[in-house]
Amino acid sequence: MRRREFITLVGSTAACWPLIAFAQQSERMRRIGVLGVLDNDDPEAKARVAAFQQALAASGWTEGVNVRIDYRWAGGDLDRVRKYAAELVALGPDVILAEGSPVGALLQSTVRIIPIVFTNVVDPVGSGFVASMSHPGGNATGFTQFEYRVSGKWLELLREVAPNVTRVAVIRDPRLGFGIGQFAVIQAMAPEAIELVPINAGSSAEIERAMSAFARSPNGGLIVTSGSTGFQRDIITSLAARHRLPAVYPFRYWALAGGLISYGPNSIEPSQRAAGYIDRILRGEKPSDLPVQAPTRYELIVNLKTARGLSLTVPPQLLSRADEVIE
Repeated sequence: MRRREFITLVGSTAACWPLIAFAQQSERMRRIGVLGVLDNDDPEAKARVAAFQQALAASGWTEGVNVRIDYRWAGGDLDRVRKYAAELVALGPDVILAEGSPVGALLQSTVRIIPIVFTNVVDPVGSGFVASMSHPGGNATGFTQFEYRVSGKWLELLREVAPNVTRVAVIRDPRLGFGIGQFAVIQAMAPEAIELVPINAGSSAEIERAMSAFARSPNGGLIVTSGSTGFQRDIITSLAARHRLPAVYPFRYWALAGGLISYGPNSIEPSQRAAGYIDRILRGEKPSDLPVQAPTRYELIVNLKTARGLSLTVPPQLLSRADEVIE
């Protein structure tokens, strides 16, 4: 073989080495751990899983073919979060998808090597998950839920749909910093004529007692903040209907469950976007180089059936702004 031909052969072979290495890497069964905040049979949880798997498949990752996904569902129980976080870490996944601030906090304090992609986190910088939004550093990155100022919008919407409301119960989770922060924003934006009554998110029985006591006085309304109450939405929306409390909720799935109004980011989109980040991590990128991203859209949903049940007339200007009207 001539020298020139030999050099050309070696050069072309060397150029193929990264492709060969990646192909070998892709052939290995990869492992993803998923720790969710809802119950596994919750329709919202199923919708998130479907969106996540579909987005993964679009990037070339098919469960059972080249990736294995281990799911754990906490159902809003922090003790189960701790248990399942330890279980997932013990499995040694290539990356972990963590939903919500309590999940992210526990994983972040437990794991310093395994890459973490979080979703539905309110304040990742303030919570210490990342160093900054643009340069996360460490082993975690992901997608925020919304800014605190959105909490004030819930009060605006409640007063718009029910102008006679003078008392507002706010269900918040005092165990979470952002639960307290959301209430603080609502409190700061509330006029003097509005009395705010915090209700701590606890068991369903505790919430029922607190809402029943609040409803004994007239002109009441309700705001449910983002937190660990998502898995209790059926009982909360039914209590609001029973006590005839106009209410505003943080996500569309609350309105689908019978809530009057919801305003917040699309709750399915983060699962799709997280799949994109996980794909990039499985292909060699580092979480520290992937910026934390905010929601791309917010949705206003109005449930007219619930409004009629409360004998409320939704203002036309509010209906015209709605992204979806449930008849």
